[in-house]
Amino acid sequence: MNAFIRQKNHTAQQSMALEDQYGAHNYHPLPVVLTRGQGAWLWDVDGKRYLDFLAAYSAVNQGHCHPRLVAVMQEQAGRLTLTSRAFHNDLLGAYEAYICDFFGYDRVLPMNTGVEAGETAIKLARKWAYEVKGVTPNKARVVFAEGNFWGRTVAAISSSTDPESYSNFGPFVPGFEVIPYNNLERLEAAISDGDTAAFMVEPIQGEAGVIIPDEGYLAGVRALCSKYQVLFIADEIQTGLGRTGAMLACDHDGVKPDILLLGKALSGGMMPVSAVLSSHEVMNTLMPGQHGSTFGGNPLACALAMEALQILKDEHLSENAKAMGDLFRSGLSAMNIPGLSNLRGKGLMSAVDVDAGILGMNARTWCERLMHAGLLCKQTHDLTVRMSPPLVLNSEQVHLALDAIKTSLT
Repeated sequence: MNAFIRQKNHTAQQSMALEDQYGAHNYHPLPVVLTRGQGAWLWDVDGKRYLDFLAAYSAVNQGHCHPRLVAVMQEQAGRLTLTSRAFHNDLLGAYEAYICDFFGYDRVLPMNTGVEAGETAIKLARKWAYEVKGVTPNKARVVFAEGNFWGRTVAAISSSTDPESYSNFGPFVPGFEVIPYNNLERLEAAISDGDTAAFMVEPIQGEAGVIIPDEGYLAGVRALCSKYQVLFIADEIQTGLGRTGAMLACDHDGVKPDILLLGKALSGGMMPVSAVLSSHEVMNTLMPGQHGSTFGGNPLACALAMEALQILKDEHLSENAKAMGDLFRSGLSAMNIPGLSNLRGKGLMSAVDVDAGILGMNARTWCERLMHAGLLCKQTHDLTVRMSPPLVLNSEQVHLALDAIKTSLT
């Protein structure tokens, strides 16, 4: 059995059977086993090619296995990958200067996963609240929006309104309040008490189904947070790095958050890399030993992150996301398919709702039909399908995707 497990080139059924037997059942993936990727394309173990319309939840904005990232990874992996933060390395300072200049912040705290970035932001906000704002010890509050999703740690599910995330995982972290998304009146009521440290929000809610707020909502958030001396934390882990047709989704409203969270495409999908960017005032509240990570700021991550950001700029991927997103949504809208409604999106972050009664299937079943037609998408909840391809998508591939959608419904 051990020899069988170690062998390469398992069939799709063998690979899925091994996952089912030995892995935790905490995911329910589509029945496809992928083995290779390039640009916007993926191939399964049987050689079938698919257009990727998930992009690993926006982690591969630069496309699968971008040759510049592969080259950087190979070169750096052969030189030095990890030192821990017990010592300096020759790339961390250069990376910190690069990303701070790239986004216009004073300081950065490098982490690994997106949820680690969220946890870091909450700790920073609480520390700042006690030492700068003057909140009574252990009274600091952090406010979140309904429908948020930033991971599945105990802190993340403590702010969740999704029963799948929080059921039977309590007790939960205190000091959190959840208010309706896209509601400035409720935000003002929640943060005006004097004990609020921060409001953490996704500029566009991804896992909730690509929920886009009213125009001016983020500008209103910025104004209210400034008025009540509350930190505005923007969770741009999924919406940032070109996804919505701008480098950051906050750019559409011309606002700058106090704390910016980045992840996913910060490494182009090569490894977990995240970042928390903020001001001297906020970041300097942390002292040695109060927060950290063995892998955070490792040389391999630093080299990849700088190259990943430079690719976004060099290849004008934000602009391409806007153009291809507009082309895709106009094409899908023109098809006027009964049973698909509420098509929405910005850039290459789109979603559409499924009317199971009209279409004769729910979102999961439609995603399986799309898979057979050569298009990989993923449902969120029962009746919404997200479509977020790599930002290297071209117009020919947009039309191939639209053809696959048509095929999946005939």
